Amino acid sequence: MYDVIVVGGSYAGMAAALQLLRARRRVLVIDAGQRRNRFAAHSHGFLTQDGEDPAVIAATARAQLERYPTLSWRKGSVANVSGAKDRFEVLTEDGERLATRRVILATGLADTLPEIPGLAERWGQSVFHCPYCHGYELDLGRIALIANGPEAIHHAPLFADFGQATLLTNALFPLEPETCRSLTDRGLTPEGRAILEVAGPLEGPVEVRFRSGEPLSFAGLFVATKTRPASLPAEGLGVALEETPMGTQYRTDGFKETSIPGLYACGDVARVPHSVSLAVGDGAWAGAMVHRSLVFDSPA
Repeated sequence: MYDVIVVGGSYAGMAAALQLLRARRRVLVIDAGQRRNRFAAHSHGFLTQDGEDPAVIAATARAQLERYPTLSWRKGSVANVSGAKDRFEVLTEDGERLATRRVILATGLADTLPEIPGLAERWGQSVFHCPYCHGYELDLGRIALIANGPEAIHHAPLFADFGQATLLTNALFPLEPETCRSLTDRGLTPEGRAILEVAGPLEGPVEVRFRSGEPLSFAGLFVATKTRPASLPAEGLGVALEETPMGTQYRTDGFKETSIPGLYACGDVARVPHSVSLAVGDGAWAGAMVHRSLVFDSPA
């Protein structure tokens, strides 16, 4: 019987595990090795790690966890979580059944990009989701935000501080004259044509080709993806999900507990917005709250 099984060994999962290991709890991390930012060569905005390769950050974190003797680590995926608080059962993809008192879901998210040819191949290299993570490195060059709906109008002005910004609506909604004036006043260029494809070197600059008219070149593109949990191993328990402007995530309370007592979730799969630093903070809090539960909410 483990005290805690953490499903997902990326930044949030490891941050949660660290708090529990320091309390000398028996922790098993099960990780499939599919970090959400595995496509990016550099991570930014994380204090002390700014500009580091995200794979190096993850490897360093795991090496530090492995100093604690109560850690177990398994490579693989979880097929199902069943049971209840203090007697959960975790079924791995290879058929092993593991008993644990608490479960932390830190599976991360999967991103769905707009169906524009050439976009997915450049994800994490010249196509990004977060200006704070990648905008500075584009050196105030020409950048563009590809809208996934009218809501893009409201956060597009943020991008004007990172470069010569254009809002590409991809013909998803009309650009009214008043909207165009507002965007222009805030330093953005509105562009309403339908996008045909994205071309150019994978690491930029990129060329956006339209269904009509001349193409436009940019140092980088930004796009708000639609997200969903990378896996749903506790779906059979009826764990509650919720919709956010960015997609689907687990619903948690202030202690990071889901709708199922004893089942917790943290990181990108349980909060918005998303970044490495925010995931680490969320995971650390979840780990501390799970330890609190083990101390105060378990049978004597």
